[in-house]
Amino acid sequence: MSGLIMAAQMLLGLSILVILHELGHFLAARAFGIKVEKFYLFFDAWGIKLFKFKYKDCEYGIGWLPLGGYVKIAGMIDESMDTEQLKAEPQPYEFRSKPAWQKLIVMLAGIFVNIVLGIFIFWMLTFKYGETYVSNDKLIYGISPGKVGESIGLETGDRITAIDGVPVVRYDEIVSPKVLMGNAVLTVKRGNETKEIQVPSDIMNDVSEYGVSEFVQPRIHVGKIGQVVSGSEAERIGLHDGDEILSLNNKPVRFYVDLSTVLRDNVGKELPLVVQRQDGEVDTLQAKVPENAMLGFQYSGSPYEIVKYGFFESLPIGASKAWSALADNAKGLGKIATGQVKATKALSGPVGIARMFGAEVDWYKFWTLVGLLSMVLALMNLLPIPALDGGHAMFLLIEMIKGKPLSDKFMERAQLVGFIIVVFLMVFALGNDIMKVVGGKLP
Repeated sequence: MSGLIMAAQMLLGLSILVILHELGHFLAARAFGIKVEKFYLFFDAWGIKLFKFKYKDCEYGIGWLPLGGYVKIAGMIDESMDTEQLKAEPQPYEFRSKPAWQKLIVMLAGIFVNIVLGIFIFWMLTFKYGETYVSNDKLIYGISPGKVGESIGLETGDRITAIDGVPVVRYDEIVSPKVLMGNAVLTVKRGNETKEIQVPSDIMNDVSEYGVSEFVQPRIHVGKIGQVVSGSEAERIGLHDGDEILSLNNKPVRFYVDLSTVLRDNVGKELPLVVQRQDGEVDTLQAKVPENAMLGFQYSGSPYEIVKYGFFESLPIGASKAWSALADNAKGLGKIATGQVKATKALSGPVGIARMFGAEVDWYKFWTLVGLLSMVLALMNLLPIPALDGGHAMFLLIEMIKGKPLSDKFMERAQLVGFIIVVFLMVFALGNDIMKVVGGKLP
């Protein structure tokens, strides 16, 4: 059942992105009087269609192969590789009859829609939920490094006070791409000493393999339970407001990281949970760890703060988050291209993406991932690979410089090469996912 929920969330998220991306191409083409013959979610490879209907000379449908979608634009060599219509004289409603600047807009319209969608999603999330964070100066017990953090010299109780000389205001900055992309210098206060620790340029390899939690986690002292979430595992086993957790799986719980580490390592298992009630009585409960590794309660006196923003006030914050996602992924691709980060460590395919959505429906997490994937889709389509929007845009820029289009024969061959590259990347990503599952690298 959990697998179905993950797959359903992934398909819903990707369907939203694909439909809106292709709608960008569709509307731009129609605006310039270019005929669009097909609009498909998923590919109808070998002519196999799950659903179709025709409206105003355009066929709309759903294919069986869930690897994206497409619009078939008359007079254009695209992934359909339909070159028959190009043998006839160009028609005024065809893509090839239009000036290069119009064709360029049509090619970039899908990317534009993905960027606008990403900004809109992060804007709405910021407006609805605000920002939840921990002030770094409230982490009086410092951080707890995992195996990745320990490997660069961090120790339990360290307080990271600055990154590249800039004071840390929120804990999230410590686990931000600015640090995890490598080469950052951390200013660390350890007892009465102040040290500087250089983050290796290839640290993303280890973070991708072991997870961010194995870099560092905040040491937040556990207090008494302040609120139990309705319908949660905590409610099922009988935890109440005011209870204090003493141990989990026979391990003492003093800091939240103690609790979260045990939960994360024992998903699906039933563990003994020792609590002290408000009247001083000590009880031992049996808790089954949910898929999300959370029992479902909040501590009283939590150091987390929530900042709410107005409707228009949320826009620049959401836009900044969207652009940061685009820039961070571009830097990540750069590190992969230069060999600083292994593609097998950093890239995920459909299985990895489905697992990101998780086995439980969390709409904040769902829309956050859709917003992130929208910016990633925009970035990937900007790559100058034939068969992708960026490849078409590159050839159109060459056409504008030369003053005449490239030959149909060249475009056919380029499209074929691009198609092979894209298929190879898809197979690589899927195979990489399978190897991670077999090797236990995907949760």
